[in-house]
Amino acid sequence: MATARIQQERIKPLNRKGPREDGRHVLYWMQASQRAEHNHALEYAIQQANALGRTLVCVFGLTDDYPEANLRHYAFMLEGLVDVGSGLRRRGIGFAVRRGSPDEVALRAGRNAALIVTDRGYLRHQVGWRENVASEAGCGVVQVESDVVVPVEVASDRREYAARTFRPRIGHHLDRFLVGLRTTPLRRPSAAAGLLDGVDLSDPGRVLEEMDLDRGVGPVGHLYPGGSRAARRLARRFFGEGLAGYAAGRSQPHAGRVSHMSKYLHFGHISPVYLALETRSSGAPEEDVRSFLEELIVRRELAVNFVYHTRNYDSYSCLPGWARQTLGEHGDDPREHVYTPRQLEEACTHDPYWNAAMVEMRSTGYLHNHMRMYWGKRILGWTRSPQQAYRTALYLNNKYFLDGRDPNSYANVAWIFGLHDRPWKERPVFGKVRYMSKGGLERKTNPEAYVRRVERLTGVSLG
Repeated sequence: MATARIQQERIKPLNRKGPREDGRHVLYWMQASQRAEHNHALEYAIQQANALGRTLVCVFGLTDDYPEANLRHYAFMLEGLVDVGSGLRRRGIGFAVRRGSPDEVALRAGRNAALIVTDRGYLRHQVGWRENVASEAGCGVVQVESDVVVPVEVASDRREYAARTFRPRIGHHLDRFLVGLRTTPLRRPSAAAGLLDGVDLSDPGRVLEEMDLDRGVGPVGHLYPGGSRAARRLARRFFGEGLAGYAAGRSQPHAGRVSHMSKYLHFGHISPVYLALETRSSGAPEEDVRSFLEELIVRRELAVNFVYHTRNYDSYSCLPGWARQTLGEHGDDPREHVYTPRQLEEACTHDPYWNAAMVEMRSTGYLHNHMRMYWGKRILGWTRSPQQAYRTALYLNNKYFLDGRDPNSYANVAWIFGLHDRPWKERPVFGKVRYMSKGGLERKTNPEAYVRRVERLTGVSLG
């Protein structure tokens, strides 16, 4: 059942200032939760505006230099912001996208605000933006967490060792946080508010042309359009056609039995709570529901736990001590093949399965989870040192994937090198870190069919 109540644990004042009495409006500074529905931060902002007798306006800060972002990422995000604008207008909420560092945009837009409400990000620059706004704003700043099912501090108060330790902790809280969110009407519509000057989203292509961006990686909107509408459409198709049989089929890269939700979750175009509730009510077999929720909640929020509790989450030094030790002991082992980062990026290896994975991620911004694991493990095996392998895998991951540059990216790349895993049988190069081979891929999946699918999808011959 949908509820208007937002769990108190999602709400965190970021400074000790209360609402400013002479403030003209409540500002929702949207940055992470880029959607106009199923958004706890937005609904909280509406509730506060109603309680204070103010109107509500929403602003988004569009910076040209988001870390490691390129044209592919920005094009997808702008498509989503078009949906945000349409959704907020229908609710009588003024919306502006403004160029500049997000914290500076928020401070300028909040100069005359009674209260600033924002959503939550976990990476160090996202945390820094919010800390700066909280310290400089002349009114209260409140953060509302809406892109995880269970708030990160509630799920666990420590960095978890593995999914098996995290699963019971987060499972204990699911019934309390896995509830719907009812839309709250805004009593004083803000469509005529003077704050709304900003970027013209009617032509996203022109906006991109005017930005100083890395244009080396092109958009993939013809395959995966951004925005909440596209996310919900894909989700409905998955729940109707793909969820039944997910547990058995999700490990087969050629089968296409995946939700494609990770990229939309990355940009906040869709709510994980909404997806989890839809999964539970889908009527799919319990085994498939349980398997999908494991990925959506346990694995995804384990990555958030890792980033939140790990200052050096993007460095080789973040790895568990046992993994760094065993990789160090085997750092000088002979490699059967050694490739440079450029050869890897250009898919110039002896392995057609790996080349297909690299071509797919370069061409589409996506790669099936099983192939992502194989892709990363082979980089570790084919690079002169584990430190260089780590840097190369993270660079390629963040450059090409639409869902790169978020907690899952950092946790998934680190998993290749032993994070959230245990020691295995000792081998050359890998030491006690989990090993994956071409032969294992052939035994467990149908990589030939996967290669043919990539060839059809991209038009690239991999023979």
